[in-house]
Amino acid sequence: MDNGLPFAELRRRTGLTIDDVAARTGYSRRTVHRWESGETVPRRAVWEALEALVPPSTGEEGFTCADLFAGIGGMRIGFEAAGCRCVFTSEWDRFAQQTYRANFPDDHALHGDITQIGVDEIPDHDVLLAGFPCQPFSIAGVSKKNALGQPHGFSDEVQGTLFFDIARIIEARRPRAFLLENVKNLLRHDRGRTFEVILRVLREELGYRVSWRVIDARAWVPQRRERVFIAGFRDADAAGFSLDDMAVPDPEEGPRLASALHSENGSEPAEPPYTEGLLGMVNPKYTLSDHLWTYLRAYAEKHRQRGNGFGYGLCGPDDVARTMSARYYKDGAEILIRQADGHNPRRLTPRECARLMGFDSGDTPFRIPVSDAQAYRQFGNAVAVPVVAAIAQHMAPWMQQDSA
Repeated sequence: MDNGLPFAELRRRTGLTIDDVAARTGYSRRTVHRWESGETVPRRAVWEALEALVPPSTGEEGFTCADLFAGIGGMRIGFEAAGCRCVFTSEWDRFAQQTYRANFPDDHALHGDITQIGVDEIPDHDVLLAGFPCQPFSIAGVSKKNALGQPHGFSDEVQGTLFFDIARIIEARRPRAFLLENVKNLLRHDRGRTFEVILRVLREELGYRVSWRVIDARAWVPQRRERVFIAGFRDADAAGFSLDDMAVPDPEEGPRLASALHSENGSEPAEPPYTEGLLGMVNPKYTLSDHLWTYLRAYAEKHRQRGNGFGYGLCGPDDVARTMSARYYKDGAEILIRQADGHNPRRLTPRECARLMGFDSGDTPFRIPVSDAQAYRQFGNAVAVPVVAAIAQHMAPWMQQDSA
């Protein structure tokens, strides 16, 4: 429209979903999707009616965050939903940077390797966010490094010591709060000693009140994904804060894969190269080849006979998926989608991965400017956005209290 505001931004300000807009305006969901993508614009009367639904600004100032090990911005998205404004970002992977910039255009500078950044380059901020690299602590990462005779955890000089860069920045900038995220296996790594060191540094050396909790994203997204979240507050008036007090929906009542899969019935527009045709059918390139499907079945059978649990995960619309990992690009084995008419199963498309991780929230498409292989890595390494959003909402009241 003539005010230069994209429709997608106007819709977000109203708090309406695409289905809500369709119901209120009488237009089809497909038409609203075209408005959302910028392909077309609504009539002025529709625009003005939606503008009238935008709630007035309260004038209250939000809080700020620094986004470390930012990946593709999942932690940031979750906190922005709670009124946070990001003032600093660090991410070393160039492909993740590409995706981050595509989704946060005209933003502040995107910094690279955190180990090469001086604390004087990082502005003051209210909350530090860091999903620090988990490979040194994950079950898969530890097993692989043991097999190769390589160090892991804090003895891993490449990634394991990156926690101490977080500590370095917290010590210098003294943010009011922080939220750290890692794999559940961090709790057990080195018989619990690694986690003890982390808590001791945060509590005793840095002086923060720390609360931690393992949360399964299954309550919000159709995927089993347990992660440990560590929250800390600097101020005495946050003494009562605890992640244990955060309400978590019943995982058994969580969504199923149907909410993340392409509808393939024409109710959503085609999105090449992921879907094609008038019905938006999934591109056949995501169907496993006969060779790969035969290999995966043979591999699973071999381990079944040995009493191991290794194998593929075959899913349908009513199921909840296994944890998606960064290795999904290799063969997609952990989450394969059944297909009808005797077809081999298929991988998820990157768009479905975005939905599975909560980046799309069913309405606003997350921009995916990279190859499928890179997209699979990025979503497999990401946080489940709705989990972080829930934590951010839980932390927000404590962020907005006056400092002691």
